[in-house]
Amino acid sequence: MISGVLKYGTEQIEYSIAENARLVSRVRIHVNPDGGVEVERPLGVEPDEVQRAVQKRSRWIFRNLKVAAAASKQALPRRYVSGEAHFYLGRRYKLIVIEGAEASETRLRRGRLEVCLPIADPAAVRRRLREWYRQRATAYFSKKLTELVVRIDGIASAPSFQLLAMEKRWGSCSPAGQIVLNPSLIKAPAQCVEYVLTHELCHLLEHNHSKRFYTLLDRHRPNWRRQKKELDTLAEQLLID
Repeated sequence: MISGVLKYGTEQIEYSIAENARLVSRVRIHVNPDGGVEVERPLGVEPDEVQRAVQKRSRWIFRNLKVAAAASKQALPRRYVSGEAHFYLGRRYKLIVIEGAEASETRLRRGRLEVCLPIADPAAVRRRLREWYRQRATAYFSKKLTELVVRIDGIASAPSFQLLAMEKRWGSCSPAGQIVLNPSLIKAPAQCVEYVLTHELCHLLEHNHSKRFYTLLDRHRPNWRRQKKELDTLAEQLLID
């Protein structure tokens, strides 16, 4: 993979460059929660042109790198023990592990996320929570896709989707129209979930990030930029495992 170096004052950061056949003319820049910078370029765009585009947005890149670094300091590895904070649809819940139950069960109750197990093993708590999040994600995403799709002309019915745990992405849509969603998205606020779902639905009509795509997204999700920024800010906390 090709890489480049961005200089900003006395600082510099290395970024990776990847070609994206779906892009028409616009270079896309991503600042990931882990502090990595990825740049997508349309086919035929030379590295020196990419460098100019990256340099032009240097202030935005370093501002978002600072946000990612601040969020990273607050995010600690999960221990899956009572007292930890876990998220569901943007709300913070205290994890309560209940040992000695005859059967395993995970439930929301009075502002708490309770995991009942015969033995309070952290690995088992983690598995139960993952299963619970996937079940909730499947049901919620299905419901929301059905609600959102009727507002977008050109899509006859809610598409099927798959769940796939991803370290850096919330969702994707293949050229064939296969939507993949990150189950951790169910931890985000409802408006952020709807932004991601709308984004992927728009890809069913526009398979790249062209001007037509963003015009479509603006029409159906006018506040998407604010919601994307909120989601980017929360990513480090929501994706941690």
